[in-house]
Amino acid sequence: MPLRPPAGFISAFYDPLRNPNAPTIGTATAGDTSASVAFTAPSNVGGSAISLYSAISTPGAIIASAASSPISVTGLTNGTAYTFAVWATNTYGPSAYSAASNSATPAAPIAVFAGGVYNGVVSNVIQYVTITSSGNSTDFGDLLASVKEFAGCGSSSRGVFGGGDALGTSNVLQYITFATTGNATDFGDLATKSTEYYATANNTTGLFVTRGASNATVQQITIASTGNATTFGNLTSNRGVGAACASPTRALFGGGSSTQEDNVIDYVTIATAGAAIDFGDLIIPQRSFTSCSSSTRGLFIGGRTPTVTNVIDYVTIATLGNAIDFGDLQTANEQLASGSSNITGIIAGGSNATNVIRSVTIATTGNTSAFGTLTTRSEQLAGCSNVSGGVQ
Repeated sequence: MPLRPPAGFISAFYDPLRNPNAPTIGTATAGDTSASVAFTAPSNVGGSAISLYSAISTPGAIIASAASSPISVTGLTNGTAYTFAVWATNTYGPSAYSAASNSATPAAPIAVFAGGVYNGVVSNVIQYVTITSSGNSTDFGDLLASVKEFAGCGSSSRGVFGGGDALGTSNVLQYITFATTGNATDFGDLATKSTEYYATANNTTGLFVTRGASNATVQQITIASTGNATTFGNLTSNRGVGAACASPTRALFGGGSSTQEDNVIDYVTIATAGAAIDFGDLIIPQRSFTSCSSSTRGLFIGGRTPTVTNVIDYVTIATLGNAIDFGDLQTANEQLASGSSNITGIIAGGSNATNVIRSVTIATTGNTSAFGTLTTRSEQLAGCSNVSGGVQ
């Protein structure tokens, strides 16, 4: 785009020889009717300090500003693909526009629940809810096969399900595209067949965990591309049927069991493969439970201790330490699944009240609230979402 003042720019000091260089565009990440546009500030700021950075959308020419990266652009239309350009402004005027960003398509936050079992019948059903609107779930499509006791995780564009029991233990990975309802597609394979996987992700990397020969093994996938999982590292002990959640940079793995329930929480830095590090402890040992998160707080929900519990714990993901009491499920429950936005956790199914969907506000402690019901009763199901603690 040409070097010119954006529409409405008026300054008695305008001097194109003293305005700043253009910023370097980064990644645009879609949200709900919004996008976060990252950029790098120019090294040449011109004749005075940069006072403001602005972004403009294509289409729509929607403009937003901020003092630093990223810029949050709101008022976008869900389902429309946008690119963004950024410019800098100092006393003497605006810079040229940056190059255009990647394409980003805003979407309503949804939680997706798949598979499971009820009265001995294993399901291949995929169903979803819109997180911002309480109500019953809607059919999304079908899994490649009926599966129970498996795990799911998601980026802003894809949900991935792996492992489980599909007429025998499975190592199959399959994915859905959140923006388009439909059946799952083959992704690749996990390294081992197991019914004890649990999983989490940021917007790039999915991490699947199951028990190993000595310590539980962590395997990674790149969500945007298909292929087999590769080795990431190990947990500090050998724990299956645990629960996992994430921020954009850190993944937490809590509880689980080998010979008995465990209360250990481990963490890894998602960008750096390697062995997990001790984070702290859950309030009580738990297994067969679920977890969801905002970008700052992780919740661990329900499970077996060895009796079925209604306990919800929380931790601050950036700060090592033991879990704190958050509140309660309305009914003690295990073998349930969850998905979340950065604001709301959605908890579905389970061994008790198995068609019930409940919600919780992640930033404030308290008990869960009624949200709706699943299209089919289910326990040992898997969940994921397109906006979560790891997906910003």
